[in-house]
Amino acid sequence: MPFIHVKTNVPVSSEKEQALKAALGQAIAIIPGKSERWLMVEIDPERRLWFQGENTPAAMVEVSAYGSAQPKVYEELTREICTVLHDTLSLDPARTYVKYEETPHWGWNGGNF
Repeated sequence: MPFIHVKTNVPVSSEKEQALKAALGQAIAIIPGKSERWLMVEIDPERRLWFQGENTPAAMVEVSAYGSAQPKVYEELTREICTVLHDTLSLDPARTYVKYEETPHWGWNGGNF
């Protein structure tokens, strides 16, 4: 039940979008009990995004998940997300924020987990 939302101010071709989606699908397994099977990904390219007063390539990634994980797990996932964005979109990890949100309630298919 994770959701990853990538906002960036760079263009993302269909080919890069597919590569990004696939790589994030593998990365989410860093969180115990999570897999691509339940992952939803949203990619917002060419956003009006400024970081440190500049609109040079940057990204804001939000990861929402049902339940919780240890801080070291999020540390590892942040590292992997930054690697994925660098490898796929040539984004500098120093210009990427990753935000985590844990929730005890998550609905799907007319009910809740």
